[in-house]
Amino acid sequence: MRTSRDILTTYLHFRDGGSADALAVTDAFWADVSAGRLPQLDQGRLMSAFTFSEPWATWERHPAGEELVLLLSGSCELVLDLPEGEQVTPLQTTGAYVLVPRSVWHTARTSTSTTLLFLTPGAGTEHRPIHR
Repeated sequence: MRTSRDILTTYLHFRDGGSADALAVTDAFWADVSAGRLPQLDQGRLMSAFTFSEPWATWERHPAGEELVLLLSGSCELVLDLPEGEQVTPLQTTGAYVLVPRSVWHTARTSTSTTLLFLTPGAGTEHRPIHR
């Protein structure tokens, strides 16, 4: 019998061949990803979600492809750092989403509890601090 899981505590890795693996989210998960200790995530796409209530402290970008960013609850502004300047897209309705173009730096801003779902190509993901 299949049991349901929570995307906030069990991420999904969709492999290029069409299968998917459940990944338990630990306190070290993102540190392990950043340090290259989960190289299997470089292929396929990672589905993850998290809740936050303040602006992100970093920009990120994904050179391996577009990223889906979908609002599950709350509201935020998704900010894309484009050559012509910042583009701010409000996400205010459950189900609203943005496809972040390949290699475009992006971040999110909010002051309310917000949960976003992500479908991310992992290979080469980069982060840089936001200078305020």
